[in-house]
Amino acid sequence: MSLLKRLGKTKENAIREVEHPNVEDWRQTSAAKTTPQAASKGFRADNQGAYPHTAETPRHIHTQMASAFAGRRTAVVEIDQIQELRLAIHRRIVDEMTVNEQMLLAQGEAAREQIKALISSYFDKEMAGNTYSLSRAERMALVDDICDEMLGLGPLEPLLKDPTITEIMVNGPKDVFVEREGKLLLSDTRFYDDAHLMSIIERILAPLGRRVDESSPLVDARLADGSRVNIIIPPLSLVGPAVTIRKFSQKALGVEDLVRFGTLDEKMAVFLEACVKARLNVLVSGGTGSGKTTTLNVLSSFIPATERIVTIEDAAELRLQQRHVVILEARPANIEGTGAVTIRDLVRNALRMRPDRIIVGEVRTGEALDMLQAMNTGHDGSLTTAHANSPRDVLSRLETMTLMAGMELPVRAVRTQVASAIDLIIQQSRIKDGSRKITHITEVQGMEGDTIILQDLFRYVQDYIDENGKSIGHYEATGLQPSFMEKFQMNGVELPNSIFRGKNGGGKSA
Repeated sequence: MSLLKRLGKTKENAIREVEHPNVEDWRQTSAAKTTPQAASKGFRADNQGAYPHTAETPRHIHTQMASAFAGRRTAVVEIDQIQELRLAIHRRIVDEMTVNEQMLLAQGEAAREQIKALISSYFDKEMAGNTYSLSRAERMALVDDICDEMLGLGPLEPLLKDPTITEIMVNGPKDVFVEREGKLLLSDTRFYDDAHLMSIIERILAPLGRRVDESSPLVDARLADGSRVNIIIPPLSLVGPAVTIRKFSQKALGVEDLVRFGTLDEKMAVFLEACVKARLNVLVSGGTGSGKTTTLNVLSSFIPATERIVTIEDAAELRLQQRHVVILEARPANIEGTGAVTIRDLVRNALRMRPDRIIVGEVRTGEALDMLQAMNTGHDGSLTTAHANSPRDVLSRLETMTLMAGMELPVRAVRTQVASAIDLIIQQSRIKDGSRKITHITEVQGMEGDTIILQDLFRYVQDYIDENGKSIGHYEATGLQPSFMEKFQMNGVELPNSIFRGKNGGGKSA
């Protein structure tokens, strides 16, 4: 019996299904794999139910994207022909480029339009000698790809320029995911192979004097715009080179933006501004991607311009608006394994720089002890962040990190240091719908026996999940007044008591 009969299909129906594929049938019959025949035609094998796609239209059987690198546009010609044409244009540029054209290339992005015109001229020369048929849009797409390859980071350039994308995750050359509005999406961006992806990685690291190879297969780096990059390659990564880029916002967000996004409400914003101006020591805690650095940046905007600020970070992400700011950035070890400067080294050095405020991007290890000592020795108003799932958890983490400094301290002594140093904990979480919320604003009241006493002042209450999967809730005050009210008076900060009255039951936060 033939295969078609076993499937219950006639030859005519089979041909009709191939010529006019149905989206639902395709999704049911090609869950995660494509046949070798489909792969040879450039069909994409994706898990249709795992992640939504960035394209607006349903993703059924379709031709490969025009660029072998960016995969952004539909092509008429086969993918190997596009790649062959791209390489041919590259070879012609290298072989025939004049000295003046080399000088033009050396200008980089400043001369991008002239360079695109130059690439177009070489494109015309190459097209005169072959039979490829490309539309005007496909021609412009190929010129853009070659220009991105020569001047920037190739396929990553369109994603880096897209302001709606906040994170880029490259899982090998064929799978590139992006985060948009807090949700993961599968993009059409693709690299030609591992070698092409590695060339882009080397271009990221070259200006920084860093390297990645089998002997040193992971590295943290920073792009020119401040975006944070993590790279890990085989043999540690089994899917090929993996690149994660946390994009650096070109626009510094203000507290009004956070209120508009629903991260907090107006009463909480007024209270946090008063806390910073009253020189309270504030710790922002939360999970990865919960928006801790953004909140820290907003809090720093409340610091008076007359104060000297020293910021300390692994990768400089904070964008302070004040003028009197000293920005310090940690340095990893060089190729020989020497020359590393840690966050802890910078915190100790900052104490000798006459700071009014010390802002540490994140405490991870032994620098927590130095940070706590700074807060306890006259550097009030310091700000920092830490990874934790709740206000109580972050205190436990601080204890652990303090002991990582190598000092054999009794647990009670460590807890006493933490309780006297930290005044306020801001707990931030990433909700399932992708939104970021400040779920708790908690006061650290002090010690009672061997336990640190915490008191919630504000919290986020989730009411329900709507039909679109969005979290609908509200912010409320607990009705409790903090014990540090005298600090507001001492620093001339006025704060109405009505902020703390009962459950505000205010407007819903979506």
